[in-house]
Amino acid sequence: MDQSIVEQNNEIISVSELNNAAKRLLEHNFNNVSVLGEISNLSQPSSGHIYFSLKDESGSIRCAMFRNANSRLKFSPKNGDKCILTGQVSIYAARGDYQLIAKSMRLAGAGDLMQQFEILKSKLDAEGLFDLTKKRAFPRFPKHICIVTSSSTAAFQDILSSLKRRCPFANISISEAVVQGDSASETIINALKRIQKFNASNINNVDAVIITRGGGSIEDLWCFNNEGLARAIYDFEIPVISGVGHEIDFTITDFVADMRAPTPTAAAEIVTENYFRLGDILNNIQDEFISRHGKLIEKKKKTLELLKANLKNPVSILREKIQKIDNLELQMQRSLKNNVYKSAQDLKFLTKVLQERNPTNLIKKLLEKTNSHYQTLLANMKNVSVSKKYRVDQVQKNLQILNPLAILDRGYSIIQNKDGEAVKTSTKVKLGEEVLARFGKGSAKLKIQEIEDD
Repeated sequence: MDQSIVEQNNEIISVSELNNAAKRLLEHNFNNVSVLGEISNLSQPSSGHIYFSLKDESGSIRCAMFRNANSRLKFSPKNGDKCILTGQVSIYAARGDYQLIAKSMRLAGAGDLMQQFEILKSKLDAEGLFDLTKKRAFPRFPKHICIVTSSSTAAFQDILSSLKRRCPFANISISEAVVQGDSASETIINALKRIQKFNASNINNVDAVIITRGGGSIEDLWCFNNEGLARAIYDFEIPVISGVGHEIDFTITDFVADMRAPTPTAAAEIVTENYFRLGDILNNIQDEFISRHGKLIEKKKKTLELLKANLKNPVSILREKIQKIDNLELQMQRSLKNNVYKSAQDLKFLTKVLQERNPTNLIKKLLEKTNSHYQTLLANMKNVSVSKKYRVDQVQKNLQILNPLAILDRGYSIIQNKDGEAVKTSTKVKLGEEVLARFGKGSAKLKIQEIEDD
């Protein structure tokens, strides 16, 4: 049938001819289409092919993706995934089923961005850009903190307020950058270069950098998932803390930076933690000193006034009291020295406790535990796969044994009359009648020349 289906009005055709003609028509006109929809009824047999339906609000189409195309997927499809399929529309002629043969598949929308995120994350992790042992240590008391962000953002104002409150004597500057859009990552890289250039020609060097912006969607934060920016941060000579988005937001910048803060304000608090703790300790010591020695001085004043009232020989008594006051002053100095020493020891102990509870160590242990679970999961999946394959092989062997046509391969044949019915006795045929003999391979037409009844 070379002519169009629509021209077959006066010709009677078979079902197979109709299906094949429709198949050629669809494949010719829809040989490379891209379709957006949600996966449902996903089936993944051991052959490596996958079969599923692609649906939207008002329709669905059956789809097949064969092993050679399936092997190139960068993710594991599952029911509910919103995907973009590119392929050829066709018909499965044996059943007349209309279907889409997928050549490629990718996640749509945020899912596609997450797939790109995971690919880049895995690549950089494999190269060692996230290695915790290569993270730069922050100075305990940074003298010059530089913020890389846009000065018009609320995140910048929050950080600036926190830094001025917690360490008012530290220098704070900004290296302007755009923090959203296609060109944002390039402006952040340029902002880092400006800081390096500043340090090369100034005495008051920047010794801590905060890269920050407020929360948003994955599209809003996408500039912080840029490979070039990640490499620029990794090669940067100054410790960098990433304070991008909210606590639930993670970007490539978070992983490559020397430290991640859950929020912009938290980034300011982390970089000034030692300043803030030291200020509290010194204020407490000062308050205690003033209170304790103020009371002591007040008490001594009252004692002195009482002695003055009872003074008989002013010169002699005054000398004794002066000497006593000198002794008290020496005692006060020793007491003050002891208190300062004790406070310093307390500060040293608290610092040691803080280091022991460093979240980096906790995260390292959790990562080791996660990796152990992952290896166990891989081993279990491999065992299940081997078991399932063995069962499939056994079923295939049983089917072969039970196949009624297998007996033909041993030299037997099946005789069928013109109606396609199997002839079981000689009474079911007539002289001169034509019958069909089916063998293990092929068939032959026979003509009945003689009938014998046994």
